[in-house]
Amino acid sequence: QVQLVESGGGLVQAGGSLRLSCAASGRSFTGRSFSSYAVGWFRQAPEKEREFVAAISGGGRSTYYADSVKGQFTISRDNAKNTVYLQMNSLKPEDTAVYSCAADSSGSAFRIRLSKADYWGQGTQVTVSS
Repeated sequence: QVQLVESGGGLVQAGGSLRLSCAASGRSFTGRSFSSYAVGWFRQAPEKEREFVAAISGGGRSTYYADSVKGQFTISRDNAKNTVYLQMNSLKPEDTAVYSCAADSSGSAFRIRLSKADYWGQGTQVTVSS
């Protein structure tokens, strides 16, 4: 099986930046290389539905962003490190949420932006003050 672990969350003031990491582990990713998996980031604020944030295809050539974060967040990946990143700049209080990553064996960023994925991480808390 594939395990996903998010890190990099924390408390930051409005206007600040954070970089989240989603690290994948598994002996062979159920027989697939990490580059075969599309990865997406999602967030869920208290008493709100889970929201799509960003997604990247297995090879990193295709990306999708929620309208609310375009120009503010950037998704990237380093397949040699089995890691996907979410660079979050100009953070606002409304960005406060638990951020989770998900991986899908189809490799399709289009699919994963619809919350369709094979594996999910546990989430990391991002809190933006003021």
